[in-house]
Amino acid sequence: MDVTSLKKRNNFANRINLLGREIWKHKEKYLLILPGIAWFAIFAYIPMYGLTLAFRQFRPDLGLFASPWIGLENFERVFANPAFMNAVWRTLHVNAGRLIFVFPVPIILALFVNELRLGRTKKILQSIFTFPNFLSWVIVAGIMIDVLGRHGLVNSLLGLIGVEPIAFLGTPDLFQPMVYLTSIWQSAGWSAIIYMAAIAGIDTEQYEAAEIDGSSRLQRIWYITLPGIKGTIVVLFILAVGNLMQGGFEQIFNLRNAATMHAAEILDVYIWRITFDAPANFGFSTAVALFRSVINFSLLFVAHHVSKRLSGSGLLA
Repeated sequence: MDVTSLKKRNNFANRINLLGREIWKHKEKYLLILPGIAWFAIFAYIPMYGLTLAFRQFRPDLGLFASPWIGLENFERVFANPAFMNAVWRTLHVNAGRLIFVFPVPIILALFVNELRLGRTKKILQSIFTFPNFLSWVIVAGIMIDVLGRHGLVNSLLGLIGVEPIAFLGTPDLFQPMVYLTSIWQSAGWSAIIYMAAIAGIDTEQYEAAEIDGSSRLQRIWYITLPGIKGTIVVLFILAVGNLMQGGFEQIFNLRNAATMHAAEILDVYIWRITFDAPANFGFSTAVALFRSVINFSLLFVAHHVSKRLSGSGLLA
């Protein structure tokens, strides 16, 4: 063994010994995080081997490990399926609307609540706004049927003034607005908590100095509050862009009905349908899910770098 190789081997051994001493020195902390690491390893990383189904012809009698490899045949069938491409474009269309109509609402709500001067009123509003987050989408869909259904509250009130019932939940063109409306009602209050926490970290002396200088509330919001939470907004926006291929399966699955089935065929619903509502083809559905994950990762990566260039703030820094 030459001198260079020996030095590299010794350096590697020294680094391992140093790492071992550091771990032993802080062994209590590592013991605390050990259950979390074990959970991720067992339930997040080991199951990733199941993604190999996308490259196999799954046979139940052989199991996952012995099923034959077929290369990219599943992906070829996926991209040759018109229903798949329709689901992809519909998912992007729905989630682009979420970025435009749903994403800004928690920010506006947090700014509104922050400007309230009555502490008791602020706490009551926070409780009211965050409560819907704890309701499952099954319950939310039931509430929407009671309120917006053909015989629901809104149509009953419209009937009192002689207006014909409107099929809010049964009209395909109204399905996406209903998705945005229910998303805002269910999640805006909870998401606003993150922005309110960021606002709480802004130095109050900035507001005091601006008030002494005669600035209005809108000016303080524009020049102090929004710049103060810009980093939080950027991070959450990047994460939202990284989920553009995930349309919120539980919400849309529970809100859809026979009349809006086509408008509700996003990628998540498509994966469910080809997996459970048709003869099972786990290789095909895994290929679709893998494609979705790759696109989500690519969008996350692109959004991070675009944000880094434009604002100097990204997902990690």
